[in-house]
Amino acid sequence: MVNADQPECWPALPLDSWKDTYATLHMWTQMVGKVRLALTPLVNHWWNVPLYVTARGLTTSRIPYGDRAFELWFDFIQHQLVLETNDGLIKTLPLGPRSVAEFYKQFMELLRSADIEVKIWRMPVEIANPIPFDQDTVPASYDRASVEKFWRILLSADAVFNQFRAKFIGKSSPVHFFWGSFDLAVSRFSGRRAPERPGADAMTREAYSHEVSSVGFWPGGGEVHGAAFYSYAAPEPQGFKEATVRPDTASYNKLGEFLLMYDDVRNAKSPVTALLDFCQTTYEAAATFGNWDRAALER
Repeated sequence: MVNADQPECWPALPLDSWKDTYATLHMWTQMVGKVRLALTPLVNHWWNVPLYVTARGLTTSRIPYGDRAFELWFDFIQHQLVLETNDGLIKTLPLGPRSVAEFYKQFMELLRSADIEVKIWRMPVEIANPIPFDQDTVPASYDRASVEKFWRILLSADAVFNQFRAKFIGKSSPVHFFWGSFDLAVSRFSGRRAPERPGADAMTREAYSHEVSSVGFWPGGGEVHGAAFYSYAAPEPQGFKEATVRPDTASYNKLGEFLLMYDDVRNAKSPVTALLDFCQTTYEAAATFGNWDRAALER
């Protein structure tokens, strides 16, 4: 039996060691995610668009297509993108160094070869200075070892988040991977609508239409110089930011959320316990200061 606290389950992955591969994989997951977005019915809080962690990588799950269905999944063991249809067709696209534009061309050809015609918005989202997929000809990196480490971190985090999710009987999201922000997250809801955010766009209004406490994992970027676990409440109740949370290495930052650096989890005596403590104590801060009906929402 694999011990989830073993070092190989929580490998070191400094941001600088794979930032170019990270940027490439981010664009590829956006292409695949946009296909799911284009073909699936809207689910509250955009739950119809994320990807899911699997025993081999990341998947869209089943996508309806007329009287057919198909699935797209990243296989980070064999390093290929797999297209599988309900009529037994399986096609693959190898993952390796190539420009975003070249990958986009090959990806669309893969879909057409299975008689799947879909139009997606070619502009990346949630990144600075986006370039349309088909125009991004800069040579891109793909380091297999780094991708495998990232996937193993996702596997470990996904298992802990699902353990945390199981203790809540109120409305809760799946544990899912948002390809826009490139993070793995799970959210709990109080059951009450949230005040509408002034000036918010349609996507933000839908995402934060109800009171939420969310926890997740992100590889880092910008002001966060490394992989980190985060937790926030929206809307944030008074007193939340001053709450005492565990482990002691977690802290509230100017981004408006609690952060726990991945290396602090990885190096803990029990990474699983450290992360569960972070999930639970930050949720308790959100629920307690937000006056959630905890007796009705928790096991």
